[in-house]
Amino acid sequence: MKMHGTPERPRLVVHRSLKNLSAQVIDDTKKKTIFSYSTLAKEIKQKFPSGGNIKAAEYLGQLFAQKAKEKGITSIIFDRAGYLYHGRIKVFAESLRKGGLEF
Repeated sequence: MKMHGTPERPRLVVHRSLKNLSAQVIDDTKKKTIFSYSTLAKEIKQKFPSGGNIKAAEYLGQLFAQKAKEKGITSIIFDRAGYLYHGRIKVFAESLRKGGLEF
C-alpha cells in the first residue's frame, strides 16, 4: 500500500537500524521534509549512548511529538516502512500517541 502525506496530515516515516532510530515528517504534495529527528541528536545521545534500544525509542517519541506540536502538526500518517509493528517501532508509536499525535 502506498501512503501519501498531505499538508494537513503529513507522513511520518521511521527508519530503524541496529544502533539507531530516525524519523522524519514529509509533505508528499510539495515533496519536502518538514523536519526530522534521530537518536543521534545531542540531547538523546547524552542520555542514551546506545540509540538502538527501547528506552531511547520511547524518549525519541516523546521529543518528536513535542517538536511536531511546536510546528503545528497534530495528525499524521504513520509509515513504518515495512518494519513489523513490535519492539522499538511499537514503543516509538505509543509514545507519539502519548505525546498527543493522532494516527
